[in-house]
Amino acid sequence: MNKLVATNEYLSFRNAVPLKRVIVDEGDSKVWSLYDAGPKTVKCPIICLPPAAGKADVFYRQVLGLSGMGYRTIALDYPVYWTVEEFCVGLRKIIDHLHLDQIHIFGCSLGAYLGLKFAERMRNTPYIASIVLCNGFTDTSVFKYTRASSAFWLIPGFLLKRLVMGSFTRDVTDAPQADATDFVVECLENLTQQEIASRLVLHCNGDYVRKPHSLQHIAVTLMDVFDESALSQSVKDDMYKCFPNAKRAHLKTGGNFPYLSRSSEVNLHLRIHLKSFEGTKASAREAPSPHDATNLSPSMQAVPSDEIFQEENSENDDTKPKTLLDLSKLNKDSDDEMSMNEPPTIEVDDNEPIDFPI
Repeated sequence: MNKLVATNEYLSFRNAVPLKRVIVDEGDSKVWSLYDAGPKTVKCPIICLPPAAGKADVFYRQVLGLSGMGYRTIALDYPVYWTVEEFCVGLRKIIDHLHLDQIHIFGCSLGAYLGLKFAERMRNTPYIASIVLCNGFTDTSVFKYTRASSAFWLIPGFLLKRLVMGSFTRDVTDAPQADATDFVVECLENLTQQEIASRLVLHCNGDYVRKPHSLQHIAVTLMDVFDESALSQSVKDDMYKCFPNAKRAHLKTGGNFPYLSRSSEVNLHLRIHLKSFEGTKASAREAPSPHDATNLSPSMQAVPSDEIFQEENSENDDTKPKTLLDLSKLNKDSDDEMSMNEPPTIEVDDNEPIDFPI
């Protein structure tokens, strides 16, 4: 068990926020898992979409930190979908099932790409209020194994996981980044062969965001790290070109998983992004009455706009609401091992890009 899973913060999260499972497709094979925290009266929450290697748990610090400040925060874990079209249909059904009017999307890596594709599909509807993209991309052809993606469903799970882990940043000396990587590796180990194969097919299908110009009316924030990550600078530059008017939220460090390793900074940027929607029907936050505000603990009170940039960069204040950390611990052990026969081989063109998704 890695360090983050054993912390009181994560155990309190699992104890305080129930994991819900929802089936919106025909049959019972496609199950969405989600954590929904914050006031249910809010009909325009922020929805977090995980990377290929992660599950909804990777956003536990966003769920704790933002919901503790009055924001309704939903972390989603989607089932096996082999096409972007299927994913978009499923996500729309989930939104309708939760009776939401609009959503703010916080997508990371593959989640960022899928969020953009959903926004592109829903461009003529009011579903999307805004988008925050962390380590995102718009074109899947930049990744390795694009030509072989159609064979991923045949590959044993342990080989697929090895391919993904090969793209993790090596020689990480920063302790929070190392802990974040260990956490995601454990999430990856808990994914089934079908789950990881379908995500890699979506990640390497050679498709791209075809109509970024149709999304220019949506508020977009691009969140990137300056240190080493799985994405090359050219991929980031392509994102900037597609959204020239987007706000930029740069983190000095954070690696591949800044929402885990630099959660205070990420949460602060998310709050800044959502600040402009407060007081409107697209607000992700339930505005407390003056009477309620005086009774809230310091970690739960609203932060004035002129003080939002003056917060200390502390993991304890932003991601650990006191009302959650006092709960009892919840231990959850999982052991999902797969054994497969001799795997087929994948031929890779040496001229293909070296980037590989996580």
